[in-house]
Amino acid sequence: MKTHKNARDILPDRLLRELQEYISGETLYIPKAQEKKSWGEASGARSYYKKRNAEIRQKYADGSKIDTLCEEYHLSYDTIRKIIYTEDT
Repeated sequence: MKTHKNARDILPDRLLRELQEYISGETLYIPKAQEKKSWGEASGARSYYKKRNAEIRQKYADGSKIDTLCEEYHLSYDTIRKIIYTEDT
């Protein structure tokens, strides 16, 4: 359960007066200071796909055919081509 805190108990008087010029008597949400993570960073999906795509590129470089990679990774022909011909970031 989230609790509300009285700004008067937390903020310096100078900052409280400044905020009151913009919003007085209303609820104000202040987000956490940490940066938002990019897609897949929290779940590990980004690293999983990066590793998988590197494997696909390596197998193709070693002579595997696109059709074979499609069957092995259960991906479409166009998806395999995109992985092979796109630089990993």
